[in-house]
Amino acid sequence: MVSLPHDHNENTMKLLAEKPEEEVFTNVSATFGLISDSTRLEILWLLCHTEECVMNIAAAVEMSSPAVSHHLRLLKGAGLITSKRVGKEAYYTLADSEEAQLVHKIVDAVFDMNCRK
Repeated sequence: MVSLPHDHNENTMKLLAEKPEEEVFTNVSATFGLISDSTRLEILWLLCHTEECVMNIAAAVEMSSPAVSHHLRLLKGAGLITSKRVGKEAYYTLADSEEAQLVHKIVDAVFDMNCRK
């Protein structure tokens, strides 16, 4: 247990007693790091609202398909998006998980906050 140099109130000690393990902070930081890249954020924003193929995503974000595929692999590896194959094409969309839905809400809220006129 941490010992604080000043005893101002009990709230901090109560909070520290319930503090998540360091690994949790590392995982949360990795998620924020993943979506802090503006290209991945743009791709994620798009996939939060539609399902799309790599070529159309690449055109929408004005990047090459291989570059977009790299970002898609990272987002998929984090469990934020999923893919399905239809013929030779892969289609991507936001994952149907509680975590992905929460990231979607956070992204939309931050966009709302920054798009106010």
